[in-house]
Amino acid sequence: MLADYEEHLKLIETSRGERPAELFVRGGTVANVYSGEWHAGNVAVTGGRIAYVGGGERAVGPDTRIVDASGMIVAPGYIEAHFHPWVLYNPVSLVEGVLPLGTTTIVADNLFFFMQMGLDGFRAMADDLRELPLLYLWMARLTSQSKFPGEEDMFALDKVEPLLRRDDVVGTAEVTRWPALAAGDPALISGIRAAKALGKIVDGHTGGASEARLQPVAAAGIDADHEAITREEVLNRLRLGIWTMLRNSSLRPDLPELLRVVTEDGVSTQRLIMTTDGPAPEFIAENGLVDGMLRVAVENGVPPMQALQMVTINPATLFRIDSEVGGIGIGRRADLLLLPDLTSFRPEIVITRGRVVVENGELSVPLPRLDWEKYGSRPRFDGSLNLADPALYPIRASGTEAEIPVMHLRSAVISERRDTRVATEDGLIVLDGQKGLLHAALVEREGGWISRALVSGFAADLEGLASTYNTTTQLLVLGRRPEAMAQAAKRVGELDGGIVVVENGDVVYELALPITGMMSCLQFAEVVESNRRLSRIVAGAGYEHHDILYTLLFLTCDFLPALRLTPLGLLDVKASKILSPSSVRTPRAAL
Repeated sequence: MLADYEEHLKLIETSRGERPAELFVRGGTVANVYSGEWHAGNVAVTGGRIAYVGGGERAVGPDTRIVDASGMIVAPGYIEAHFHPWVLYNPVSLVEGVLPLGTTTIVADNLFFFMQMGLDGFRAMADDLRELPLLYLWMARLTSQSKFPGEEDMFALDKVEPLLRRDDVVGTAEVTRWPALAAGDPALISGIRAAKALGKIVDGHTGGASEARLQPVAAAGIDADHEAITREEVLNRLRLGIWTMLRNSSLRPDLPELLRVVTEDGVSTQRLIMTTDGPAPEFIAENGLVDGMLRVAVENGVPPMQALQMVTINPATLFRIDSEVGGIGIGRRADLLLLPDLTSFRPEIVITRGRVVVENGELSVPLPRLDWEKYGSRPRFDGSLNLADPALYPIRASGTEAEIPVMHLRSAVISERRDTRVATEDGLIVLDGQKGLLHAALVEREGGWISRALVSGFAADLEGLASTYNTTTQLLVLGRRPEAMAQAAKRVGELDGGIVVVENGDVVYELALPITGMMSCLQFAEVVESNRRLSRIVAGAGYEHHDILYTLLFLTCDFLPALRLTPLGLLDVKASKILSPSSVRTPRAAL
């Protein structure tokens, strides 16, 4: 990210007033997140970097573009410090939705890109994304979110360390298996040590960890965490030296409660950061992204300057990129927002790398078209796997009835175990007369294994749904009618990944997700509408919670209570015990 030698010299000459600026922002009030001041000032830009901040106009030349900031706040671009750019949107379509809202830097999770594309494919994609008018920085995963055969090899240090050496990779991404960190897992500790040796940071994920259990996790080397859900948990993390992210997302809108640690307890905001943690598209459309958190913070009593610092200089300092972004300082990237007020935090003009890219809330520059296929992003399905067979999905059982552990959803993502007696017919569990129970199957796309379970508390009238949108990117199939499940699964295979809902023999919803099985190629506004349609359809089928995308995502993870359907089988997370193992396919046997 360092300017080349010639650009460096031009920057110095412009700062001396000997070379005209390319862009000059005149007459605004500078939000100085370094000093905590609001002061009058002009900003001169050359080579995409800030060359001058002050009251003079010596850098203005005949060809300098003047941007009038009279009556406006000139603020640094917002940084989203913990983000998953694969919630149906993709890294390019996301720019359409969030750059007009003032987010100019995103620190992004590489998980599904790396899992599907591999090291070379991810590197090629990240290189091409440098052409965007929004800066993507990356966090490299050390593990997946659900154990699977071959995981250790995929995330081996010789695969991860080359990523950590990139200048756009700023650290290791959240380790959701924090008990393994506390236990000193050798592979994880080796990855952390490699990151630290390269000057990179280590992100944590410590949901549910008590103050006592946080101690060994901190000792393992995590620098930051975003899982506090109470003000006490915020304090626990801060007191151990952990940078603490306050979350406000479609899954967990916790921010008003967490901010009480500032407004009521008077805690310093110096090591606090706000994040949306990758919300659903419809949440962004309705609530904004970083701009939305700023509104919530100020409405809840946080002074505007402190709120701005939590989404600019604070994350830049954490990630050791404050010499590049995070403030309006000499030599920094010219990522600037012209804000009409300090209540909406919605910019009228967005400037990135010294170029006006948004005017009056609309993108004013074209976005590059990426050839996703060249990165190896399309999910692979084994053509010999008969997804259209209804007998593939129910649990196998002998006798006339069986007692089965059921994964009951208490909320959008938290489950509990409920053992239930169900009938069998021809060696398969049947759900006739069992209101609210659904079959669930997780099928490896290449046909190597299948895990099966029963689910309740999801959507009592759901006939069939299939989705590659989950933490494994394999094929998750749910429903009360195996025939509808099979129809939905077959269609997802034809789409090369996606979400499909079947009702009364008809496909009533489909969204192709050909980018790793998680992301659409549609424009952001189209993805928002598709998200809303899915929410309406599953609500009509009895979906009981508030965020269908995160329910689908986390049904297959291995770190949330209590039961999870994983590649290894039905997992009791707390006991770390597989209750019913996955079935392994052999050349002559069906799954």
